[in-house]
Amino acid sequence: MDERQLLNVTEGSTLGNVEIAPEVIEVIAGIAVSEVAGVAAMRGNFATGVVERLGKKSHGKGVKVELDEEGILIDAYVVMDYGISIPETAQKIQDNTRQALKNMTALEIKEINVHVVGVQMESKEEAATEEE
Repeated sequence: MDERQLLNVTEGSTLGNVEIAPEVIEVIAGIAVSEVAGVAAMRGNFATGVVERLGKKSHGKGVKVELDEEGILIDAYVVMDYGISIPETAQKIQDNTRQALKNMTALEIKEINVHVVGVQMESKEEAATEEE
């Protein structure tokens, strides 16, 4: 991993440096987003779907982290449950993600963008229960 991809979080420390890779931020944000009530799923790419089918859980799925001069930008791609308030749930996603990253990394986030890419009508278990 090249040096510019790591975030230095301990400037001026006499003990050494602590650097955080963007992948760590993706995992923390992914877990924080999935904890919010109303989020049915996270939307990943084809590769994360294949990896999950092989048995490895991808916690960073559906989260994209960009580092630029102004700060850290996070994009979360989510599928929401039907019947919930999307603006309220999106606000909870932003708050929960910002708080988790602040507690675990002490980093300030510039933007957390929530992209609603789908709505899940009902789970397969609920449908099977209703049919019986």
